[in-house]
Amino acid sequence: MHVIVTPSMAPALQGTSYDNGDRVLMEKVMGWFRPPRRWEIYFFYNAEGSAVAKRIVGLPGEKIAVRNNRIFINGVEIQPPAALRSNKYYAVGRLTDGKEADCGQGYFTLGDDSEDSYDSRFLGPVPRTDFHGRAWLILWPWSRAGFVR
Repeated sequence: MHVIVTPSMAPALQGTSYDNGDRVLMEKVMGWFRPPRRWEIYFFYNAEGSAVAKRIVGLPGEKIAVRNNRIFINGVEIQPPAALRSNKYYAVGRLTDGKEADCGQGYFTLGDDSEDSYDSRFLGPVPRTDFHGRAWLILWPWSRAGFVR
């Protein structure tokens, strides 16, 4: 179980400290049978050793860009799922000035609160081997309990 301690994945996962963060159960079995999919949220450890959760946007072999708060994969705009359509994505870090970032063999991740997220725009693509599990279920607080979307 992980506790969300930053607002970078709000509104999907919420919290600003250990005291008020969502308690999230991670699922590890699905990774044995299929690769991570676009829009799923995965946990991995950053360079400082902290567990972070980010949403997968770019897949291996793709090139990603953010222009006018929209996501482009290989030059084509993609539509996020309905629950994410109000999210704005910001072209910062590796994506400034309309630049494309190559996912190579990794996965390009973004925080749902793109304005306040230290993600692949700064860290680069995440190798599949670095993923520790998919965010699956919010256990606490009771008011938010349920499957992660």
